[in-house]
Amino acid sequence: MQPVRDALIVAGGLGTRMFPVSAIQPKETLPLVDIPLLTHLVMEAKSAGITRLHIILSPRKNLGDFLADRSDIAGMRPELDVALFDIGRDIEILTHIQHEAKGVGNALQCALHAVKGPMLILLGDNVLMDVHSPTTAYAPSSASRRLVEQFNLHGQATVGLMEVPENQVSHYGIVSMEGDKITNMVEKPPLSQAPSRMAMCGRYVFPDTTQVLLEKYSYEQCGDLQTIALQEHWMKEGALHGVLLDGMQWYDSGSPLLWLQAQVDHALRRPEYEESMRQWLQERLSD
Repeated sequence: MQPVRDALIVAGGLGTRMFPVSAIQPKETLPLVDIPLLTHLVMEAKSAGITRLHIILSPRKNLGDFLADRSDIAGMRPELDVALFDIGRDIEILTHIQHEAKGVGNALQCALHAVKGPMLILLGDNVLMDVHSPTTAYAPSSASRRLVEQFNLHGQATVGLMEVPENQVSHYGIVSMEGDKITNMVEKPPLSQAPSRMAMCGRYVFPDTTQVLLEKYSYEQCGDLQTIALQEHWMKEGALHGVLLDGMQWYDSGSPLLWLQAQVDHALRRPEYEESMRQWLQERLSD
């Protein structure tokens, strides 16, 4: 079985709900307090053993010099890991353009010609953080590493899952499992029809059959549900596994309110800000 060495970050959407800021800069470069979302994703992928990273963008998105090496000024903050100033260190980074907004499956197809073997997939507007890490600010998320480890046991498609509150079930793809195998999935169901509260959270490891199957389940046939059809194919074969990512916090940059909540929540988990932030919030809410 081939090791997972390629990761694809899907960052093609314009993020219109985050306008006007996302019309000026990619929302994937917005900071979670002081570290850009994309930096978190790259660190997570590298921690999972990835050596080649593919970032899929729309024609209007430009990372500019975001990936540039700035390690020459890292000494101004010696307490910080120099890798935060050079996220391309020890990894090959390629960018690909998705010329039309045709969903995640089509975005993957824009990069698969350069992928070798199985692949880790990260949706670019989701950050998953280990909430019990003593260095919550800068330690890479373990989410992708946990998926890759599970994939290495069986070599079959593996999906990251997180349990969500009842009032959020209808926003996500929801699954049920027997053991570690996914046996049912429903896209954005009402709570009454949801098979569980386990939501697909934007982390996947797909096998090397992905390109062939995406041609079978084409955008013309499946539309934006192309990757759902792909996963249903594996599920019916008994070859779709789930990993419940407990002990993690899920942050979404999909809308201003969600991202504002992420900032506050993350600041409250940062030891250097927690006390001051909590005191300020208590004072502000008592006004």
